[in-house]
Amino acid sequence: MIEGSMVALVTPMTADNRLDWDSLHKLVEWHLEQGTHAIVAVGTTGESATLSVTEHLDVIKRIVDQVNGRIPVIAGTGANATDEAVALTAAARERGADACLLVTPYYNKPTQEGLFLHYQHIARAVAIPQILYNVPGRTGVDMDPQTVIRLAAEDNIIGVKEATGELARVSHILDATDDFLVLSGDDATAVELMLLGGRGNISVTANVAPAAMARLCELALADATAQARELDRQLGPLHEALFVESNPIPVKWAVAQMGLIGTGIRLPLTPLAARYHDQVRAALDAAGLL
Repeated sequence: MIEGSMVALVTPMTADNRLDWDSLHKLVEWHLEQGTHAIVAVGTTGESATLSVTEHLDVIKRIVDQVNGRIPVIAGTGANATDEAVALTAAARERGADACLLVTPYYNKPTQEGLFLHYQHIARAVAIPQILYNVPGRTGVDMDPQTVIRLAAEDNIIGVKEATGELARVSHILDATDDFLVLSGDDATAVELMLLGGRGNISVTANVAPAAMARLCELALADATAQARELDRQLGPLHEALFVESNPIPVKWAVAQMGLIGTGIRLPLTPLAARYHDQVRAALDAAGLL
């Protein structure tokens, strides 16, 4: 079942920016031990934009093989060209992914009808569960709730990752659909989304605090409102610190500070600016992660 805390996994890289397979293996095993409920491989946080297609698919395959069915693996396969998204989604299916996460086509700014036809085409072309991903702050295009509701009728489209932090639109989607997953893509508002009826959180914070984020989601999904909100309050400084620069710059630096990966990150992304080091380190320390 796809629900709970789903880590938007960083992709470890060496100092010369080659993929670091040993660190990836250790990172995946750590998440399994810490209780993460699902892994999202090669999403935005996994630097999908700067991986080659071969690297992209190799990361998915290695994670799928290592996890070996213990938890779901969701592959990031979105693209701003529909044919490319179909090809990536089909390739992820062949490599054993449990579902795919497809970001809205970025930069070319399709209309709502264009978005509908894009996702409908992929859903009918590849028989794998698919999750829509709306993050207008990154893509420059906002998928209206009504478009999501229309797409929920497609057999292979099982849910949406909503990363705007706008809870009113979440309520609208939930009220208008049945058996449709609404997932948070915004750590700061994830608890409130789940308390409204959402089923989980695709999380950046889970990269550094997987056990806490898993517990947070379990509490929210059990309607343990006071406990969930209190744990979320404690994690608030961490949610904030991991976005002081563009994701995944702060979180990769944080995971490296914890000794889990090296410092590699690919241009045009750069290492975390020195002026933010103290803030991110303090948030990690306050959460008991250093």
